[in-house]
Amino acid sequence: MKISDAEWEVMRIVWNKEPRTAAEVIQELSEPQGWNHRTIRTMLGRLVEKGALDYQVAGHKYLYSAAIEQEACVRVRSESFLSKVFGGDTSALVAHFVEDADLSPDQIKTLRRLLSSKKRSK
Repeated sequence: MKISDAEWEVMRIVWNKEPRTAAEVIQELSEPQGWNHRTIRTMLGRLVEKGALDYQVAGHKYLYSAAIEQEACVRVRSESFLSKVFGGDTSALVAHFVEDADLSPDQIKTLRRLLSSKKRSK
């Protein structure tokens, strides 16, 4: 499933707290993004059509819930990014971010633990 950058913003709102009314999504996105309420409603409709969102009608309100897990979307998006930008080379991606990031000692410790765990599992 292909989700645009703008649709990701909508999904983040829903993943953060479910279910969400259209009004709640509009309220959270209209000011910081500068989007019109019609634009946001269109994106909600597209996400329903794509199968990313489900909805229930409660009175006059539509309650939106995620139909796909955030982890699954992140995995697909990450694989696409890795393939496009780094030719599928995971070590090049990690090296790039480690070299450019300002990592705290705790973050470095976490990365070492993850790499050690990965090494043991191989």
